[in-house]
Amino acid sequence: MIEIKNLYKAFEDKEVLHDISAIFENGKTNLIIGQSGSGKTVLMKNLVGLLDPTSGQVLYDGRDFVAMSKHEKIMLRREMGMIFQNAALFDSLSVLENVMFPLDMFSEMNYRDRVKRARECLDRVNLVDAEQKYPGEISGGMQKRVAIARAIALNPQYLFCDEPNSGLDPKTSLVIDELLSSITKEYNTTTIINTHDMNSVMGIGENIIFIYKGEKDWQGCSADIMGSTNKRLTDFIFASDLLKEMRTVVNEQHHQHPGNAPA
Repeated sequence: MIEIKNLYKAFEDKEVLHDISAIFENGKTNLIIGQSGSGKTVLMKNLVGLLDPTSGQVLYDGRDFVAMSKHEKIMLRREMGMIFQNAALFDSLSVLENVMFPLDMFSEMNYRDRVKRARECLDRVNLVDAEQKYPGEISGGMQKRVAIARAIALNPQYLFCDEPNSGLDPKTSLVIDELLSSITKEYNTTTIINTHDMNSVMGIGENIIFIYKGEKDWQGCSADIMGSTNKRLTDFIFASDLLKEMRTVVNEQHHQHPGNAPA
């Protein structure tokens, strides 16, 4: 579990995050959403230590990341997995070598065990047959799956994903969502996903934080969104006519059959 308490972040005289408190739970897909410029990327960077908050706490299972020494932060980062927006694979390394990279850097396994572990992770994302290919030889969706395999190689307790579906078609995005959701359950990780993808929000959003102008404006699950009275949230989520129509249908069904409302 990761908990943030009264988090503030300012750059010189410009406050970007204002008094944010939230809990991100184990074994759930925790999503951070909001308009461009809302502060959600800055929040993610504060969570992983790429930025230091102006004030407030970031607690990893009770351990205050902000107050840690440099050495303690390095040790904690070994418990983190990261999936970047552009996959961030090494072009000069094969798929297998990319997945082995964190094992080569941080594990004490021998070479044979590192290869075995990397292949297990590639098998988990259905990419064993691609292990000898290079990033430039595989599709964007496959690159994201390699990035997921690399991120889970060290069995992280905390998994951070920055726009994992960026640049992917809807079908491939669905594969990535299902993969992240199942891995979260399988490893009981605290998974935090920064996303603009409304399909992800409605499909795997078990705990959603909506950031508006640097403040936490709403928190709930995907089912809660349909009946939300928060206009800023609904204007953001239901920006397309199709989603507005879906919400209208769901709400009408709820009024007609209240016993069938989402839990």
